[in-house]
Amino acid sequence: MLFNRSWYNRAGVERVMGFCSSEEHQLFLETVPQFEHMLVRSGITRMKYYLDIGKHEQKTRLSSRRSCPLTQWKRSAVDDQAIKRSGAYTDARNEMLARTHTPTTPWRVVHADDKRIARVGLITDLLAHVDYAGKDERLVRPDAGTMFAFDAAHLSNGMLAR
Repeated sequence: MLFNRSWYNRAGVERVMGFCSSEEHQLFLETVPQFEHMLVRSGITRMKYYLDIGKHEQKTRLSSRRSCPLTQWKRSAVDDQAIKRSGAYTDARNEMLARTHTPTTPWRVVHADDKRIARVGLITDLLAHVDYAGKDERLVRPDAGTMFAFDAAHLSNGMLAR
């Protein structure tokens, strides 16, 4: 089972933009690991990937949304606040990763400044963790430069974008 980042919006966007109360935010962070553990205990394979994008790339992508007809539909009022509140988003990301990363439902971090490399890396990692007939282990070795298992030390050692 894969959830996209919308599943964690309460921990990020909603917290930073004031779309939820502190109590709602705390309740989410307390209950998410319990819910995810329940899914795994019931036999569901749960993979969590955090696509980490640097500030420069984030600015570039948000800027292109203003002028590119193919991505204008993605633009929202929240985009205008994203760069201004980057410090708050970093803090929210760090808290979310730290509080929802567990041995049962660990986070995998993908350096995603290069979309193509990130996508190939994520698919490769996903295939590495799934059993299927004809699997060639040589072809499903994730690139450690693109993908790595989250560890709390990454919050301060420069492994994550700031």
